Amino acid sequence: METATRLKQLTPSLTLAIDSKAKAMKAEGIEVFGFGAGEPDMDTPEHIKAAAIAALQEGRTKYTPSSGIPELRQAISQKFLKDNGLDYKAHQVIVSSGAKLSCFNAIAAVVNEGDEVLIPAPYWLSYPEMVRIVGGVPVIVQTREENNWKITPEEFEGNMSPATKMIILNSPGNPTGAVYTKDELKALADVAAEEDIYILSDEIYEKLTYDGAEHVSMASVSPEAYDLTITVNGFSKAYSMTGWRLGYLAAPEAIAKAIDSMQSHMTSNACSFAQYGGLAALTGDQQCVTDMREEFDIRRQYMFERLTQIPGITAVKPQGAFYVLANISSLGLKSQNFSDRLLSKGNVAVVPGVAFGDDRTVRLSYATSLDVIKSGLDRIEEFCKSL
Repeated sequence: METATRLKQLTPSLTLAIDSKAKAMKAEGIEVFGFGAGEPDMDTPEHIKAAAIAALQEGRTKYTPSSGIPELRQAISQKFLKDNGLDYKAHQVIVSSGAKLSCFNAIAAVVNEGDEVLIPAPYWLSYPEMVRIVGGVPVIVQTREENNWKITPEEFEGNMSPATKMIILNSPGNPTGAVYTKDELKALADVAAEEDIYILSDEIYEKLTYDGAEHVSMASVSPEAYDLTITVNGFSKAYSMTGWRLGYLAAPEAIAKAIDSMQSHMTSNACSFAQYGGLAALTGDQQCVTDMREEFDIRRQYMFERLTQIPGITAVKPQGAFYVLANISSLGLKSQNFSDRLLSKGNVAVVPGVAFGDDRTVRLSYATSLDVIKSGLDRIEEFCKSL
């Protein structure tokens, strides 16, 4: 029996594969220093867990509206207004089983068979696969390290065609840590507006910015950008809720309505009691977010300084998220070979940049303890010196 033709183009997630291999080695009693996983090592804050537990105990375990409980959609609407200056009404908000599903829903809602979607590289590895699943054509636009891995308006225009339907932007970015300024976003939005190109703005790392960098929502930069943008966000990164599978998007009314209809046939609602945890996350004390960001900042600075002292490695200092993208091209190895040898010889897990569309790089996550970071970087330095 054969699977659908469109699925034959897909490649498994390298980040999950690396993480699984590292966990298997740990299960065998091998000490592994893992920089692969894209999830905070902190636990979900207690008040969020308590809200979900209370919802369970109160019997809130039944179906909810497919787009989410009304009070959560309203809280997200208020969050957009307060944090991002965006006037999304509650009915423009769709709660889903993770920001990943929200990204897929956004793509599936507007991309037809043969439509092209521009994806700046390095990119989060699932974007091209999502485009392929719906029959679209991912068009990879290589960005430059000297431009902090950000796409320029000229690169945007130079890769457009009559078939271009959408561009995907991720700020703060995975794997680069790049944060676009308001002026940079406005310039890109102006290009999109000229040709009515939709913008998928993935803002899942919104709360994790450093060195005075300010997160700006793409939809806020102009009325034209608002009309073309589907804004995706969620709870996984800012509130350490990766396993809860709870995300959301906001979009112009017609698109939001279409996505709600589509989701009602796919997953129905996100987990009922997880939604009450999400409500507590948004409406509760935000000190937990500040504390986590400050801890990540300490790790970020240490990792960046140590990495860039290793001969043969360069990197752009990340302004957001919790990754450093290291350029290892001068060491004479492609990213997969480098990563495989580092894991087998040094017991250190990193993600090869080929997964993100740039084979010159590897990604290291600093969403792990400072002790692991220090020991892991010692081993990376030893490994690089041995090459």
